[in-house]
Amino acid sequence: MPGAADPGFDTLALHAGAAPDPATGARAVPIHLTTSFVFESSEHAASLFNLERSGHVYSRISNPTNAVLEERVAALEGGVGAIATASGQAALHLAVATLAGAGSHIVSSSALYGGSHNLLHYTLARFGIETTFVKPGDIDGWRAAIRPNTKLLFGETLGNPGLDVLDTPTVSALAHEHGLPLLVDSTFTTPWLMKPFDHGADLVFHSATKFLSGHGTVIGGVLVDSGQFDWDRSGRFPELSQGYGGFHGMVFSEESTVGAFLLRARREGLRDFGACMSPHTAWLILQGIETLPLRMARHVENTRKVVAFLAAHPMVSSVGYPELEGHPSHALAKKLLPRGCGSVFSFDIKGSRAQGKAFIESLKLFSHLANVGDCRSLVIHPASTTHFRMDDAALAQAGIGPGTIRLSIGLEDADDLIDDLKRALKAAEKAVA
Repeated sequence: MPGAADPGFDTLALHAGAAPDPATGARAVPIHLTTSFVFESSEHAASLFNLERSGHVYSRISNPTNAVLEERVAALEGGVGAIATASGQAALHLAVATLAGAGSHIVSSSALYGGSHNLLHYTLARFGIETTFVKPGDIDGWRAAIRPNTKLLFGETLGNPGLDVLDTPTVSALAHEHGLPLLVDSTFTTPWLMKPFDHGADLVFHSATKFLSGHGTVIGGVLVDSGQFDWDRSGRFPELSQGYGGFHGMVFSEESTVGAFLLRARREGLRDFGACMSPHTAWLILQGIETLPLRMARHVENTRKVVAFLAAHPMVSSVGYPELEGHPSHALAKKLLPRGCGSVFSFDIKGSRAQGKAFIESLKLFSHLANVGDCRSLVIHPASTTHFRMDDAALAQAGIGPGTIRLSIGLEDADDLIDDLKRALKAAEKAVA
C-alpha cells in the first residue's frame, strides 16, 4: 500500500517535484518568468556550464518552474527524469533527433496522430531518416521491418483515432531483442490509465496540451526516460556512448549511467532546436495535473455511457472503442488498460458525407475543433482535418474512413451529451444524401 515512502498516484499528482518556496513560504509553485539566472561567481558559472553542479543558467535549457513539471510527470510515469517541450510534436522530434540522424531508420505503428505520421513520413525523410509503418498488431510485420540501421520503434498506447491498443510488452520485448528502445506516445492514456514503463517501454512522451493540462488553454509536451535502456550494451548508439564534440567531448553514458538520453536531449536538443516550454505554460499544466485522477475517472465514466448509446443507435454502423467486445483490441485492452480506454474514440455514421456534415453541424454541446483531452466535449472529422495530409491508402491503413467521426468526451453531464448526440443523429438521418 502506498505510504510516505511510496506515495500513491493522487498524492504525486499534487506534490511531486514541489515544496513550499524557501524564500517566501509560498505553497503554490512560483512562476519563474526569467530568461536567465545570476551566477554567484566565475567559478560557479564555469561549474554550471560544465555540469559539475546542478542549477539553472538559461530558461531555454532549464527553469525552476519547468523542473517541477518535469519531476512530477517523471514521478507519475515511474521514470528517472523528463524534459518539458514547446509541444507534443516537439517532444517527438526531440526524441527522434537525439537518437537518429541521416541514414537512420525508424519502425512505427501506422495508427498515429496525423501530425506524427506527417513528421515521420515526409519531414524526417527530407533529412535522411526513413520510417517503415506497420499495423500495430502485426508483430511479424514489426520484426520484419527492423534493419541494421534502425534506431527506434515507435507507437501510440491507443492509436489515433481507431484506438488500436499497442501490445507494448510484446513490441518492447522485440525491440530489446534487437538492442532498440521503444518510444511510446501515451497522450490518450495518461499515466493514470497506463504506465508504459511497467510494460517494457523505454521512452514516453505526452502532448501535455491534452489531458495533462485538461482545459484547452496551452500547448506543451513532456518527454520521459525510464532510465532502464542500456545504451552502451546496445551498440547502436554512438550518439550516447562516444564523445560528443558539441559538448567538450562528453560521453553521455559515462556522465550519467541512467540519464544519458535526457542529458544529450537537453544539452543538444533543447540548446540547438530551442523548442522549450514557457514557465507560465508549465505552471498551467501543473494546475491541470493536480486534478488529473479526478478528471480521468469522470472522462472514462462519461465515455462508457456515450459509447453504449452510440453502439445501439441505428444510424451508427460501428463504434471503435476497445471496451466493446467486437473491437480488435478488446482482449489486449482488458489486459493493459483495466481502468478504462480513455475518452477519445471514433465511430462511423451510416450514409453520405452530407449526412456526416449535418451531424457535426447540428451538435450544440460538442465543440467542433482540432483537439482532444479537454474538460469540454469535442468532435471532429479526421479525414478532412487532423489526417487530411494522408492519402486514401494511408487513411485506410490507419483505420479511418470517409464517415469516421472522432469524439473526445468531456466532463459534462452524460445525459446532456447523449441528448446532443441524439438530436444530431436525427438531423443526419433527415439530411439529403
